[in-house]
Amino acid sequence: MLERVVLIVLDSVGVGALPDADRYGDEGSNTLKHIAEAVGGLSLPNLQEFGLGNIIHLPGVPPVDFPVAAYGKMAERSAGKDTTTGHWEIAGLVLDKPFPTYPQGFPSDLISRFESAIGRKVLGNKVASGTEIIKELGEEHLRTGYPIVYTSADSVFQVAAHEDIIPVEELYRICKIARDMLVGEHAVGRVIARPFIGEPGNFQRTPRRHDFSLEPVGKTLLDNLYEKGFEVLAVGKVSDIFAGRGITRSYPTKNNSDGIDKIVEALQQPFKGLIFANLVDFDMVYGHRNDPEGYAGALEEFDHRLPEICSCLNARDMLVITADHGCDPTTESTDHSREYVPLFFWGDRIRKGVDLGTRDTFADIAATLADVFRVERPANGTSMADIILLSEEEENG
Repeated sequence: MLERVVLIVLDSVGVGALPDADRYGDEGSNTLKHIAEAVGGLSLPNLQEFGLGNIIHLPGVPPVDFPVAAYGKMAERSAGKDTTTGHWEIAGLVLDKPFPTYPQGFPSDLISRFESAIGRKVLGNKVASGTEIIKELGEEHLRTGYPIVYTSADSVFQVAAHEDIIPVEELYRICKIARDMLVGEHAVGRVIARPFIGEPGNFQRTPRRHDFSLEPVGKTLLDNLYEKGFEVLAVGKVSDIFAGRGITRSYPTKNNSDGIDKIVEALQQPFKGLIFANLVDFDMVYGHRNDPEGYAGALEEFDHRLPEICSCLNARDMLVITADHGCDPTTESTDHSREYVPLFFWGDRIRKGVDLGTRDTFADIAATLADVFRVERPANGTSMADIILLSEEEENG
């Protein structure tokens, strides 16, 4: 039995539109391919060795004859294309209905009840980019003290406030009130606190963002691991996504580099169980801002540090790399895209060069890891453990 698994989600690194992408306005999206084309080719030698070019035709990353990892791609079975849905499905929970979205802003009666509950009026209440709306309404917020409420194509209720006007702990309290209100038909996936600092013309969001998610609506792999006494270490926003359920320790991060640092730090401590990490910059900093050059740089930075992560793994460890959706920065949209995601398994006890094909659901990861740790499988997913794990004869031969 393996003792430790590192599961890294490269937030939004999609590898091509799903067959139903047209229902989401995402036909033709291909985050990774279009970034590579936009920058004249990517340099990802370590992911190339894993088999990235064997999954998708990618300028600068040709296929290799002998990949060092088991590789493939996965389709999302759940309805939706948001972060929460993707991560929950990776953990074995498939949603039949998407979380509600609000392309026209939130209903006026809901906003009125929220204003009464927090004792303040609000500004905004519309679909907007987080950086743009604080440019637009930040000065009025400074003058009035009213928090800025906005949403996106995702199922989110976001509240922005300047740290000098509404202290961060008060902003968190306001968001908890919103979370308690947003249930039933208005059960959005996440309420997000978005603190910022600075002066008009030079506002900057701070790393003290906090997500208040719904609790998962069914049992996940994390619950099953927790119940059997395994550690589940959450890196980045993973604990927020699961509302802390099934998590034994959480390591908040400032950016991708800090996230990798936290993964390495966690691997240097003795434990048995799962490190579940999200590297958010691909999505938050570059995908949503339609910045293919910045996105390419972030991919190359991750690739450069991949050997550092691998060097921390021992013979009873396994590395899994995937994504949760796409966010094609070359399209007019600044929203997530409905895409396949890459999949890699790597480690001393993993068969090299196994083509896992196209999996029907992200939940195949949960089923596989449940078998690896010998815990109950979640309700969804097909295990790949017998395909990827070396037999005793292969290990000894």
